[in-house]
Amino acid sequence: MALLQARRTFRLTTPPVSGRFRPRLLVVCLVLTVLTFVLFCVGMTIGDVPMSVSDVLSGLFGGSDSGNGYIVQELRLPRALTGLLAGIAFGASGAVFQTITRNPLASPDMIGINAGAATAVVAGISFGFGGGLGTTTLGLFGGLFTAVLVYALAWRRGTTGYRILLVGIGIFAMCTSLTDYLLSRAQITEAQAAIGWMVGNLANRGWEHVIPLLCALLVLLPVVLALSRWMSTLLLGDDVAAGLGTPVQPVRLGLLLAGAGLVAFATASAGPISFVALTAPQIAQRLAKLSSPPITASALTGAVVVLGSDIIAREITASALPVGIVTGVIGAPLLLWLLARANRSGSGG
Repeated sequence: MALLQARRTFRLTTPPVSGRFRPRLLVVCLVLTVLTFVLFCVGMTIGDVPMSVSDVLSGLFGGSDSGNGYIVQELRLPRALTGLLAGIAFGASGAVFQTITRNPLASPDMIGINAGAATAVVAGISFGFGGGLGTTTLGLFGGLFTAVLVYALAWRRGTTGYRILLVGIGIFAMCTSLTDYLLSRAQITEAQAAIGWMVGNLANRGWEHVIPLLCALLVLLPVVLALSRWMSTLLLGDDVAAGLGTPVQPVRLGLLLAGAGLVAFATASAGPISFVALTAPQIAQRLAKLSSPPITASALTGAVVVLGSDIIAREITASALPVGIVTGVIGAPLLLWLLARANRSGSGG
């Protein structure tokens, strides 16, 4: 009887992703796509050589023979693509983690994946092996290792979103303390190099940052979209989801590894840009008026947040602030609002 009631509730409240056409979600995705393209082009107009949007479009699609073509395609396009792809990865991974934990505060920032990547990079710089491996490789290994560690420590005849969140908060605190210790022991030049990466920065991005992140998105994003058909049942709880035929543990593990891979590659390429994975799914969910963060809209919202923040960061001062500072200024008030809302409702989110 309970299972029949759960099936009836599931059909009435949270239909499968593939089971119903949502025109509002489609409109939101289309608007976000257009806004992303506009911000992508506007961002490439900023630089030592002022350019217009038409110059950027000509440089993108008109060949690289002219001076504008070289500036756009070789100097500015890698930075814009890194911001675009990193925003997509952070937004999609944030939607994954918030759904599998059933908590709007559970983003890669909060459960230690970004912190683990930062610890690996700082350790490499401090102990002298960062020059050979590079910050990209170190950040990737650190983020993936942290995700596996969180899942392993949260395992007890299976995992739950609540245990993943609690273990992740503990790992976040441990990695942050270790990073602070390493920074206090490092030389000034080493500490400056580490801090410049830890803030989240799109400056001096090249194709070596774009290609690995693009390959990761081409592999991992389809995996997330394929598994997203089970995400609506996970919101009902493990027992109900299992009764409805969802392979709970394999789906949760697959989503966790895919989401961790997205955020690890994004962090390795652009640094741990704070609060994007937290804010983008919440904004997308409210724009689409859904009960859980939609993957595609969250990814596009993440791209809008990163590209828009990068434009603000470069226009606000002549020295061009790191993009992570701007996203932190945007994300911190939203985090406080979510905490206040959760406190008023008496729930975890």
